Amino acid sequence: MTKTVIIEDEKLAGRALVQSLSRIAPDVQVDALLASVAESIAYFSSSPEVDIIFSDVQLADGHSFEIFKEVSIKAPVVFTTAYDEFMLNAFTCNGIDYLLKPVDEKELEEALDKYRRLEKHFNSHTAAMQRLVQYGSSKKKTRLVVKRGLEYISLKLDEIVLFYTENKLVFVTDMNGKKYVAENNLSDLEEMLDGDQFFRVNRQYIVNIDYIRGYKPFEKVKLLVELNRPELNHHIVISQENSQLFRKWMYNA
Repeated sequence: MTKTVIIEDEKLAGRALVQSLSRIAPDVQVDALLASVAESIAYFSSSPEVDIIFSDVQLADGHSFEIFKEVSIKAPVVFTTAYDEFMLNAFTCNGIDYLLKPVDEKELEEALDKYRRLEKHFNSHTAAMQRLVQYGSSKKKTRLVVKRGLEYISLKLDEIVLFYTENKLVFVTDMNGKKYVAENNLSDLEEMLDGDQFFRVNRQYIVNIDYIRGYKPFEKVKLLVELNRPELNHHIVISQENSQLFRKWMYNA
């Protein structure tokens, strides 16, 4: 029996997902239907036995990504949402698939098939994966190799103001206003960087909290980030969906 937990704050959507699972996968047992970030953190804090999680991204009290930052969860996650802008974040939080609402049963079945294939693969590599994860989590990254012209430079992360995409390239700007090219995309950088120091504010930018002067309302529901390096002249806007997470990140720094 495959044990699952559903995180969904819309009761109708939650019940619909339970019914769909019962129809297409009788071997899947729903152990809990959680409705908020707080409830989910409390539930997973007791380390329940869970094989796979189905989670909405936007909950009443925040994004479900906050759950995975607060509690260590090893189970793979299939994220569901009405928006596709959170896709990159999803795959840094145990995500193995990303389904848009309303969830199609065929796509749901394909997500379960993907889980079963991955389960067989990783079960044979569990020990190696655990050693790799432990090594990666214990070694804190302090530098990043970037390129400027034909030269490769080892740049201190503390000196990096922001990362941004432009013309399909990822650029790095340091505290002196110098511009470099990164070899990693923003999604990879988001995963490897210290989340207490760097924040992915939108699809284009990752910013260093040490160089943020503050923020202010923009177009009523958005936020405009102000750097303490105004000469860099970057217009960094945070969407309504990400603004709550950004404010929490700033206050908890």
